Amino acid sequence: MNEKYLTITALTRYLKYKFEQDPNLIKVYIKGEISNFKAHTTGHYYFSLKDDNSKINAIMFKTKTANLNFIPKEGMKVLVTGSIRIYEMAGSYQIYVDDMIEDGIGNLYIAFEKLKEKLSKEGLFKEEHKKKLPKIPNKIGIVTASTGAAIKDILSTIKRRFPICETYLFPCLVQGENAPEDIVKKLKQADNYNLDVLIVGRGGGSFEDLNCFNDEEVARTIFACKTPIISAVGHEIDFTIADYVADFRAPTPTGAAEIAVPNIVDLKHSLNQYKIRINEAIYKKVNYLKLYLDSIKNSFVIKNPNIMFDNKKQTIDLINEKLNRIIKEKLENSKIKLFQLKNNYILNNPENLYKEKQIKLNNIIEKLELLNPLNTLKRGYTLTYENDKIIKSVKNIKNGSIIKTNFNDGYVISKVTEIGE
Repeated sequence: MNEKYLTITALTRYLKYKFEQDPNLIKVYIKGEISNFKAHTTGHYYFSLKDDNSKINAIMFKTKTANLNFIPKEGMKVLVTGSIRIYEMAGSYQIYVDDMIEDGIGNLYIAFEKLKEKLSKEGLFKEEHKKKLPKIPNKIGIVTASTGAAIKDILSTIKRRFPICETYLFPCLVQGENAPEDIVKKLKQADNYNLDVLIVGRGGGSFEDLNCFNDEEVARTIFACKTPIISAVGHEIDFTIADYVADFRAPTPTGAAEIAVPNIVDLKHSLNQYKIRINEAIYKKVNYLKLYLDSIKNSFVIKNPNIMFDNKKQTIDLINEKLNRIIKEKLENSKIKLFQLKNNYILNNPENLYKEKQIKLNNIIEKLELLNPLNTLKRGYTLTYENDKIIKSVKNIKNGSIIKTNFNDGYVISKVTEIGE
C-alpha cells in the first residue's frame, strides 16, 4: 500500500532530473534587480533576483565572479546568464549564474567583446609586441584629467618614491563622447616628447564612464606609440581594451606610478650594498697582489740568481754529453754497416749472381715452352673452336654447326654433317 508514496528525496531528485534535461532551462537569460546580496568569504556570491512580481534565488561561484569587471551591489539592475537547477537540500529551484553585466550597458559590453576579439586576432595584444619598461626613468608623461584623484595619486607616488624624476602632464578628457578623440590627440603629442614612460588612465567609475578607453582608435594609437605605455584605468577589477594593448597594465593609477619608478630608498640601499661589495673586492684583490709580490720578492731565484744560471749550465753540459754520445753511436753503427756492405758476397762476385739468375730464367722458359699450346700443334694435335670457344666434347656440337680447326700451319672451317661417338 505504501509503495505508491514517494519520499521527499525521491521527488526532489525527479524534479532535479527534469530541470537538468529541459533545454529551456539549461541556459537562460534573465534580467532583474539584485537583493539580499552577500559576498561569501569563499569568494562565492549569494543573492536574489527580483522584479515587480517574482523573485528567484541565485548563486555565482568564485570561478565565475573572478571574470566580473564590477562589484554587484544591492538594488543594482543586472542581466545574467546561467542555468536553472534544483537545490536538493532546500528543495527549491535557483539560478546558477555564469555571467552577469549591468543592465543598460549590454550593447556597450557586446561592442567591447567584439572589438577585443577583433584586435586580438590582429595580434595587438601579443606579448612579443610589448616594450620593456626602463628600470630608472628620467622623464615620465601622464595622459589623464588635470583634476581628480588619479593625477594626484600618480604625482604624489612618483614624488615620494623617486623625486628626481621629471613628470609631464598631458591633460585630456577621460569621460564622455569627445574623450576618445582627445585621448588620441594627447597620446600622439606625448609620444614626441622623448619620454621614458607614458602613463595613460583615470580613476574608477562605471563601465560607461570607462568606455572611452574601449575605443578602437585609442587602442591603435597606444599600439603605435614608440614610448612604453602603462595603462591605469579604473580599479583592479576593471579591464578595458587599453589595458590589453598597452605594454603594461596597472591595477590602479597609484599602482602605475609604483611600476613606473623605483623606490629611491631601495636604490640607495642597493648602491650602498654595491659600494660595500666593491670595496671588499678591491681590498681582497690588493691583499692578494701584495702577497703575490712578497712571494716573488722572497723567492729562491730572485735571492740567488747565480744559482739559477749554474743549474742551467749544468743542464747544458748534460745535454752536450748526451748529444756527443748519440753522435758517436750513430757513427759506429754506420761504420759497421759500411763494412758489411763492402764484404758482401754479391758485391764481390757480381758475375756469379748473373749466372744464377740466367739459369733460373732458362728453366722458366723451358717450362713455358712445354705448356705452350702451339708446340702441341707441332706434334700433330689440333684445336677445334665454335664461336671462338674451344670444343672439349662432341656433346657440345650439333648437326649443322660451323666449326674451326687450328693446325700448326693453318686452319680449316667445316660444317658438321654427322656426329659419332
